Amino acid sequence: MSFSATGSPPPVDPDQRTPPRVPSPQAAPPEPLARLRPPGGLATATTVLLALFVLYALLLTGTGLYLGSALRAGSYPGAGTADAGTLPDTLMALAGLVEIPLLITTAVLFVSWFHRVHHNALILGRDAVTRSPAWAIGGWFVPFAFLRIPYKMAKEIWAASLLRGPDGAHRPVSTAPVTSWWLVWITALLANRAYDTLHGRATDADGLATAATVAAGYGVVLLAASVLAIRFVRGLTAMQIAKAAQAQATYAAP
Repeated sequence: MSFSATGSPPPVDPDQRTPPRVPSPQAAPPEPLARLRPPGGLATATTVLLALFVLYALLLTGTGLYLGSALRAGSYPGAGTADAGTLPDTLMALAGLVEIPLLITTAVLFVSWFHRVHHNALILGRDAVTRSPAWAIGGWFVPFAFLRIPYKMAKEIWAASLLRGPDGAHRPVSTAPVTSWWLVWITALLANRAYDTLHGRATDADGLATAATVAAGYGVVLLAASVLAIRFVRGLTAMQIAKAAQAQATYAAP
C-alpha cells in the first residue's frame, strides 16, 4: 500500500539520491609556467657576497690611501724592493689574496643566478630573448665578446621580465640599473688591471705608493660596481617574481 498523495512522484530511494558535489581540484598551471625556477634564493646568496665585496672595497680604499700617504712620507724606505716584507708590502699582498676567493665565489653564484633568470625570461617573454641558455654562462668567458654579450643578454632578460598593463602592453621600466651597473663594472675591471700592472712593476717605495693610490681608486670603483650589482640583482629578481605572479593570476582568472 502506498501512502503517497495522488499524482505525487514516487518516493526516492535514499541510495539513489544524487551524491553531494565534490569540488574539483585546482588545475595545474600551464606547462611553461610550471617550468619557472624561483630566482630568490640565488639572488639572496649573490647579494650577500656582493655585500662582502662592498666591505672589501672599503677596506681596499682605506688601505690604499693610507699606504700611498705613508710611502710618500718616507715611512717605509725599503718598501717595494724584493723580499722587503714591510707593512705596505704585506698589506698589498693580503689584499690580493682576499680578493681572489671572494671573486671566484661571487662569480659562480652571480653567473648561476644569471642563467636562472635567463631561463625564466624564455618563459615569461620569449620574444624578447634572442640567445640560448648556454650563452648565459658561456658568454662571460669568450675573450673580448664578454664585454658585450652579457650586457645585451641582461637587457633582453630585463625586457622579458617587464609587467604587462591592463591593455596587455609592457609597462615601461628604465634600463638604467642594467647600463649603469655594466659600465661601472667594466671600469672596475680596467682599474683592477691598472693596479695589478703597477703593483707587479713596483721596485721601490715610490712605485708601490703609486700602486697603492691606484688601488684606492680601484676600491672606489669596485664599491660603486658592487652596489649597482646588488641593485640590478634585487631589481630584476623582484620583476620576475611579480611577472610570474601576474601570469599565474591571469591563468587562474575565470
